[in-house]
Amino acid sequence: MSNFNQHILIPLVDQLQVVNKRNAFYIDGQYYTYRQLAERISSIRFVIQTAAKEEQIWALAIHDDLDTYASIFALWMEGKAYVPLHPNQPIDRNLNIISQVALHNVLDSVNHSAFDIPNADYEMHYTHDLVYKADLLDDWKEASEDDLAYILFTSGSTGTPKGVQLSRKNIATFMDSFWKTGITITPEDRCMQVFDLTFDVSVQSYLVALTRGACVYTVPYGQVKYLYAASLIQEQKITFGAMAPSMLTYLRPYFSEFDATSMRQCILTAEACPVDLMEDWYKCAPNVEIYDFYGPTEATIYCTYYKLTRGGKNLSLNGIISIGRPMANVQAIIIDEDGNIIPEKSGAEHKGELCVAGDQVTPGYWKNEEKNASSFFTLPFRERQGVGSIRYYHTGDLCYWDESGNIMYSGRIDQQAKIQGFRVELGEIEYHAREYFNKEKRVMAIAFQNEKNLTEIALFIESAELDTKDLVTYMRSKMPAYMIPTRIIFIENFPLNKSEKVDRNALKQMLK
Repeated sequence: MSNFNQHILIPLVDQLQVVNKRNAFYIDGQYYTYRQLAERISSIRFVIQTAAKEEQIWALAIHDDLDTYASIFALWMEGKAYVPLHPNQPIDRNLNIISQVALHNVLDSVNHSAFDIPNADYEMHYTHDLVYKADLLDDWKEASEDDLAYILFTSGSTGTPKGVQLSRKNIATFMDSFWKTGITITPEDRCMQVFDLTFDVSVQSYLVALTRGACVYTVPYGQVKYLYAASLIQEQKITFGAMAPSMLTYLRPYFSEFDATSMRQCILTAEACPVDLMEDWYKCAPNVEIYDFYGPTEATIYCTYYKLTRGGKNLSLNGIISIGRPMANVQAIIIDEDGNIIPEKSGAEHKGELCVAGDQVTPGYWKNEEKNASSFFTLPFRERQGVGSIRYYHTGDLCYWDESGNIMYSGRIDQQAKIQGFRVELGEIEYHAREYFNKEKRVMAIAFQNEKNLTEIALFIESAELDTKDLVTYMRSKMPAYMIPTRIIFIENFPLNKSEKVDRNALKQMLK
């Protein structure tokens, strides 16, 4: 049985107490030791313990600094969960999340916080000026494995972000699965963390490093991410990192002059992984082992993986690497349109929706029973004591089992897209555009691949051509930058299909 303390807190505290002179973080050009991390965790725990309003879930304003990471562990040691909020995202969106979860405590490492709003119904707790008094690394508060560890809010089709709940059991089970993939991290490793802390891959990026005594190298907010990551790899001799393929796509023109010989292991994740890009990356990083990891937030970071073979034949479909096999604690099935389970190794002619189950799967969406009812289902199975049931999550991904038992990814069943690694509901973009037009115009958001094989969003508007400056400004006030359409196209009448619905495929053809 996986255990949060066993897989996370105990190994972390071992590093904090035993190897405290070793570097734990490299942030914006400065190193921080495990001892410094221990002192910040201890100081922040005192703040949490003395809060006027006692509650399990706290809001955490995220920054690229030591205190933000220390706050996560301090909250966990206090038996609490956190909701990460990015100060650079629209304040209305963040306040909506605070309201949904009824949060009354906000932790922030930066004075004069964007969340310090007059008459707000929550208390601000600043950590920047805390003075270390004594270690507070032991005596953790009792918590159930079913208690939450964090809630990540993702794009919602109604215009309201939806919260994915992840429990302590989910995270512990993931860590157990991760170490069984064959990846190894040692105290000598230099591990890169390039992901926003509102994105779940960031959790893997810092947890696997810190629980093994390695150093985490972060990319500061506001930097051009791929350029800064490239400098880290070359100058700091990064040995391990998880990246989205789009980052390597941006770096690809510079591969011939780029030195990645230090890279020992590399995870490509968050987007479909092109096989030709990996072949070029092998040339640039001659010592690297590459893993393609797949997983929705609802299955805790990753749930399947495929290890590539240098110089060998790697499984791919339409130029995209296989997403491989389920991780150790994950059960996967593919179902057809009627809900029937497709047998493994049945081949490309038997495509269906990938569904996953196990202790990595979220307990559900925060206070959203309608979404829970449509996203999860149970199937019976026979166990020693009789017949039980197993709960599956609908991924919405179209896949099939190849003849070797690996899973091949064929695209999305629903209308979601991955932009810079973030999952985006096209319906949310459409919602805000319709709101701008007071619901008087029809709009349609379409995901498409640009010349560099990166995903972008086009917004079609059924109207004569208009000035779009105010529309873009409005959308920027409602959504993160990665959700803003890069192309806006006016069309007099939307094409319709045989069912008298807007023909998305016809619109997509117009982008070619």
